[in-house]
Amino acid sequence: MLARACEAMLLVGLARVRATTGCAYSCPVSLPTVLSPCPPGAAPDGRATLTPEQRAAVEHPPDGPALWLVAGAGTGKTTTLAARLAALVQQGVDPQRILLLSFSRRAAAEMARRAGRWLHAAAGLPASTPAPALPWCGTFHSVAARLLREHAAALGLPEGFSVLDRADATDLLALARQQLGLAASAQRFPLAARCAEIASAVINRHRPLAELLETDFPWVAQHEAALRRLFAAHAEAKLAQHALDFDDLLLAWWHLMQHPALAARQRARFDQVLVDEVQDLNRLQLDIVRALKPDGRGLFAVGDDAQAIYGFRGAEPDAMLDEPARFSPPARVALLQQSHRCTPPLLAASNAVIALAPRRHAKTLWSAREAGAPPVLAAVADEAAMAEGVADAVLLQRESGLALRRQAVLFRTAHHSQLLELALLRRGIPFVKYGGLRFIESAHVKDVLAPLRWADNPAARLAALRCARLLPGLGPASLQKLADGLAATYGERPETFAPPRAAAAPWAALCTLLQRLRTGPDWPGDLQRAIAWYRPHLQRLHADAAAREADLAQLQRVAGGHADRRRFVTELTLDPPEASGDEAGPPHLDDDYLVLSTIHSAKGQEWSQVHVLNVVDGCLPSDMATGHAAQIEEERRLLYVAMTRARDGLTLWVPQRFHVTEQRHLGGRHLYAPRSRFVPDALLPLFELQDPAPPDEAPQPATHVEAAAPAGHWALREAPLLDLAACLRRSWDEDDVRA
Repeated sequence: MLARACEAMLLVGLARVRATTGCAYSCPVSLPTVLSPCPPGAAPDGRATLTPEQRAAVEHPPDGPALWLVAGAGTGKTTTLAARLAALVQQGVDPQRILLLSFSRRAAAEMARRAGRWLHAAAGLPASTPAPALPWCGTFHSVAARLLREHAAALGLPEGFSVLDRADATDLLALARQQLGLAASAQRFPLAARCAEIASAVINRHRPLAELLETDFPWVAQHEAALRRLFAAHAEAKLAQHALDFDDLLLAWWHLMQHPALAARQRARFDQVLVDEVQDLNRLQLDIVRALKPDGRGLFAVGDDAQAIYGFRGAEPDAMLDEPARFSPPARVALLQQSHRCTPPLLAASNAVIALAPRRHAKTLWSAREAGAPPVLAAVADEAAMAEGVADAVLLQRESGLALRRQAVLFRTAHHSQLLELALLRRGIPFVKYGGLRFIESAHVKDVLAPLRWADNPAARLAALRCARLLPGLGPASLQKLADGLAATYGERPETFAPPRAAAAPWAALCTLLQRLRTGPDWPGDLQRAIAWYRPHLQRLHADAAAREADLAQLQRVAGGHADRRRFVTELTLDPPEASGDEAGPPHLDDDYLVLSTIHSAKGQEWSQVHVLNVVDGCLPSDMATGHAAQIEEERRLLYVAMTRARDGLTLWVPQRFHVTEQRHLGGRHLYAPRSRFVPDALLPLFELQDPAPPDEAPQPATHVEAAAPAGHWALREAPLLDLAACLRRSWDEDDVRA
């Protein structure tokens, strides 16, 4: 059991006990014996004690210089952060004065849950007593929204401002683009999605527009003046609707921290700031962290430069390397190198791959686990053979006792798994694929949230029009009339709008709902009322209403975990669940399934057996990410992340041929791909090499033979030269939209 790990957490909570019961309590605080074995269930990964590296980080003085913890893959980052939270409270820090910023709300909640359970067990509290709460744990965006609502009056914002998701923000920008006449320009002007990408990059990377256009969007540089007008009009449109988008939340928090009085209030509010996944932060987020703790005291930052894979989204991949020196005094840099995940042979190969990076924190992960089999480098004839080989291996492991759900297949982009999915379907192997539209992007979820948004923010034009478009009998002319009068009258008093006779009854029902939502808080009853109002429209508009009803039921379950309506809508927008019945396939009754996932979606996960598809140049690295050295290095880190998801077994698949059908005018049938440059010949002794299986029949005579290609280039033997980039270019579509 924890050796009285966090008695001081009780001193905070027990003050409340004394106030309500009159009972006295004394608790000897004996720091720093933090963390003998955890109580049962407190550490799901099964580790009972902290390693010396973890213990040293956990016991870093709260008032010491900033600690920059470089935590390698599988070294217990979450455990260390949770233990640090518990230790801080043990040392007398008020939980209300601890701020934890994480990349996802779920990660923050998990760390708070672990710390709370350890503290609960250490205190010997009865099971009926809730674990101590750590209220300021969340993502940058969710914390920003809370702080901005608290300071809304001082910032000139209405307290009920709306938070726009990216789709709604882009729609609003498209409207501004249309109104400015940029859509009818004689010259090609970037579409709304690209304009939104540029605006987001300017804000999150904290770079001037002209500089960003020159380096990242040179073909748009001539439109700099027009883009400035567009972005200004977009900002005005959002402010007119009392709405902020994701980027505005961070930018507003940064501006708040530039005001001396408001910044001083925030610094005094949080004694300790813990930041997770530092390598994934963008420049704006890093500047916010520095503004919260200018001298670094009370700052505990954790990340891994070897797992920085979000540069395309504006993250600063060099933050783990450069940021410590920006503090005065400089931050102390510590390493976690003992991996509790991978076997030694898997770590040896992974270490060797990342060691070829030209700039990194030098660390060598090691494991106390027994040595296992080396990773496999499996060369196969083509993508079809790779799909069959993966299916064979998965079934073989299943027959050996390894459940399907403990196996995963990872790939660079979503379409790389298409042939494998067909092979799995033919063999009756159930699978779940991660990657796709988010829950909040589903039409029915946005429909239900619309009246809640409008009730909280009468100026929410997008929410009001979304509600109105659901109603039968309202045509374009009526919608325009409603839009024109929202700001003046209809936003606050929708009942004054005169709809056409055909829409009178549905409009009256909507007005009744809005009036009830605005009369007083009743959460989560308000959501139940919104769903009841929406249900007839759902059944009228969607053939698959039953599947979408399941999402709404899930929405109701999620709502119970939020304190009020505004928090629920904001946090659901900022950090929604990934799945939805809108995109899900038919349900199956299997209790086991194989996991298919992009590498980005697999970050932070682990499986006993991992297969990585298409470890060839053109896929890893992607042919669309080789324009700059920084992009190539991010692709190297992607492969490293994929390799370090495996606990016991790892197979890298190397198809030698890619069949091409899109360039028939050249007569091409297939082309050859070299092994990824990230696995050079010098690393081959670290792998078990598997050669392609012999073909079932003799190869056909070559129709055309090229001279031997230089090493690292495509070689073509049976057809005229074809460019693999043209075949795989579609692989970047998803990432381009997400960038």
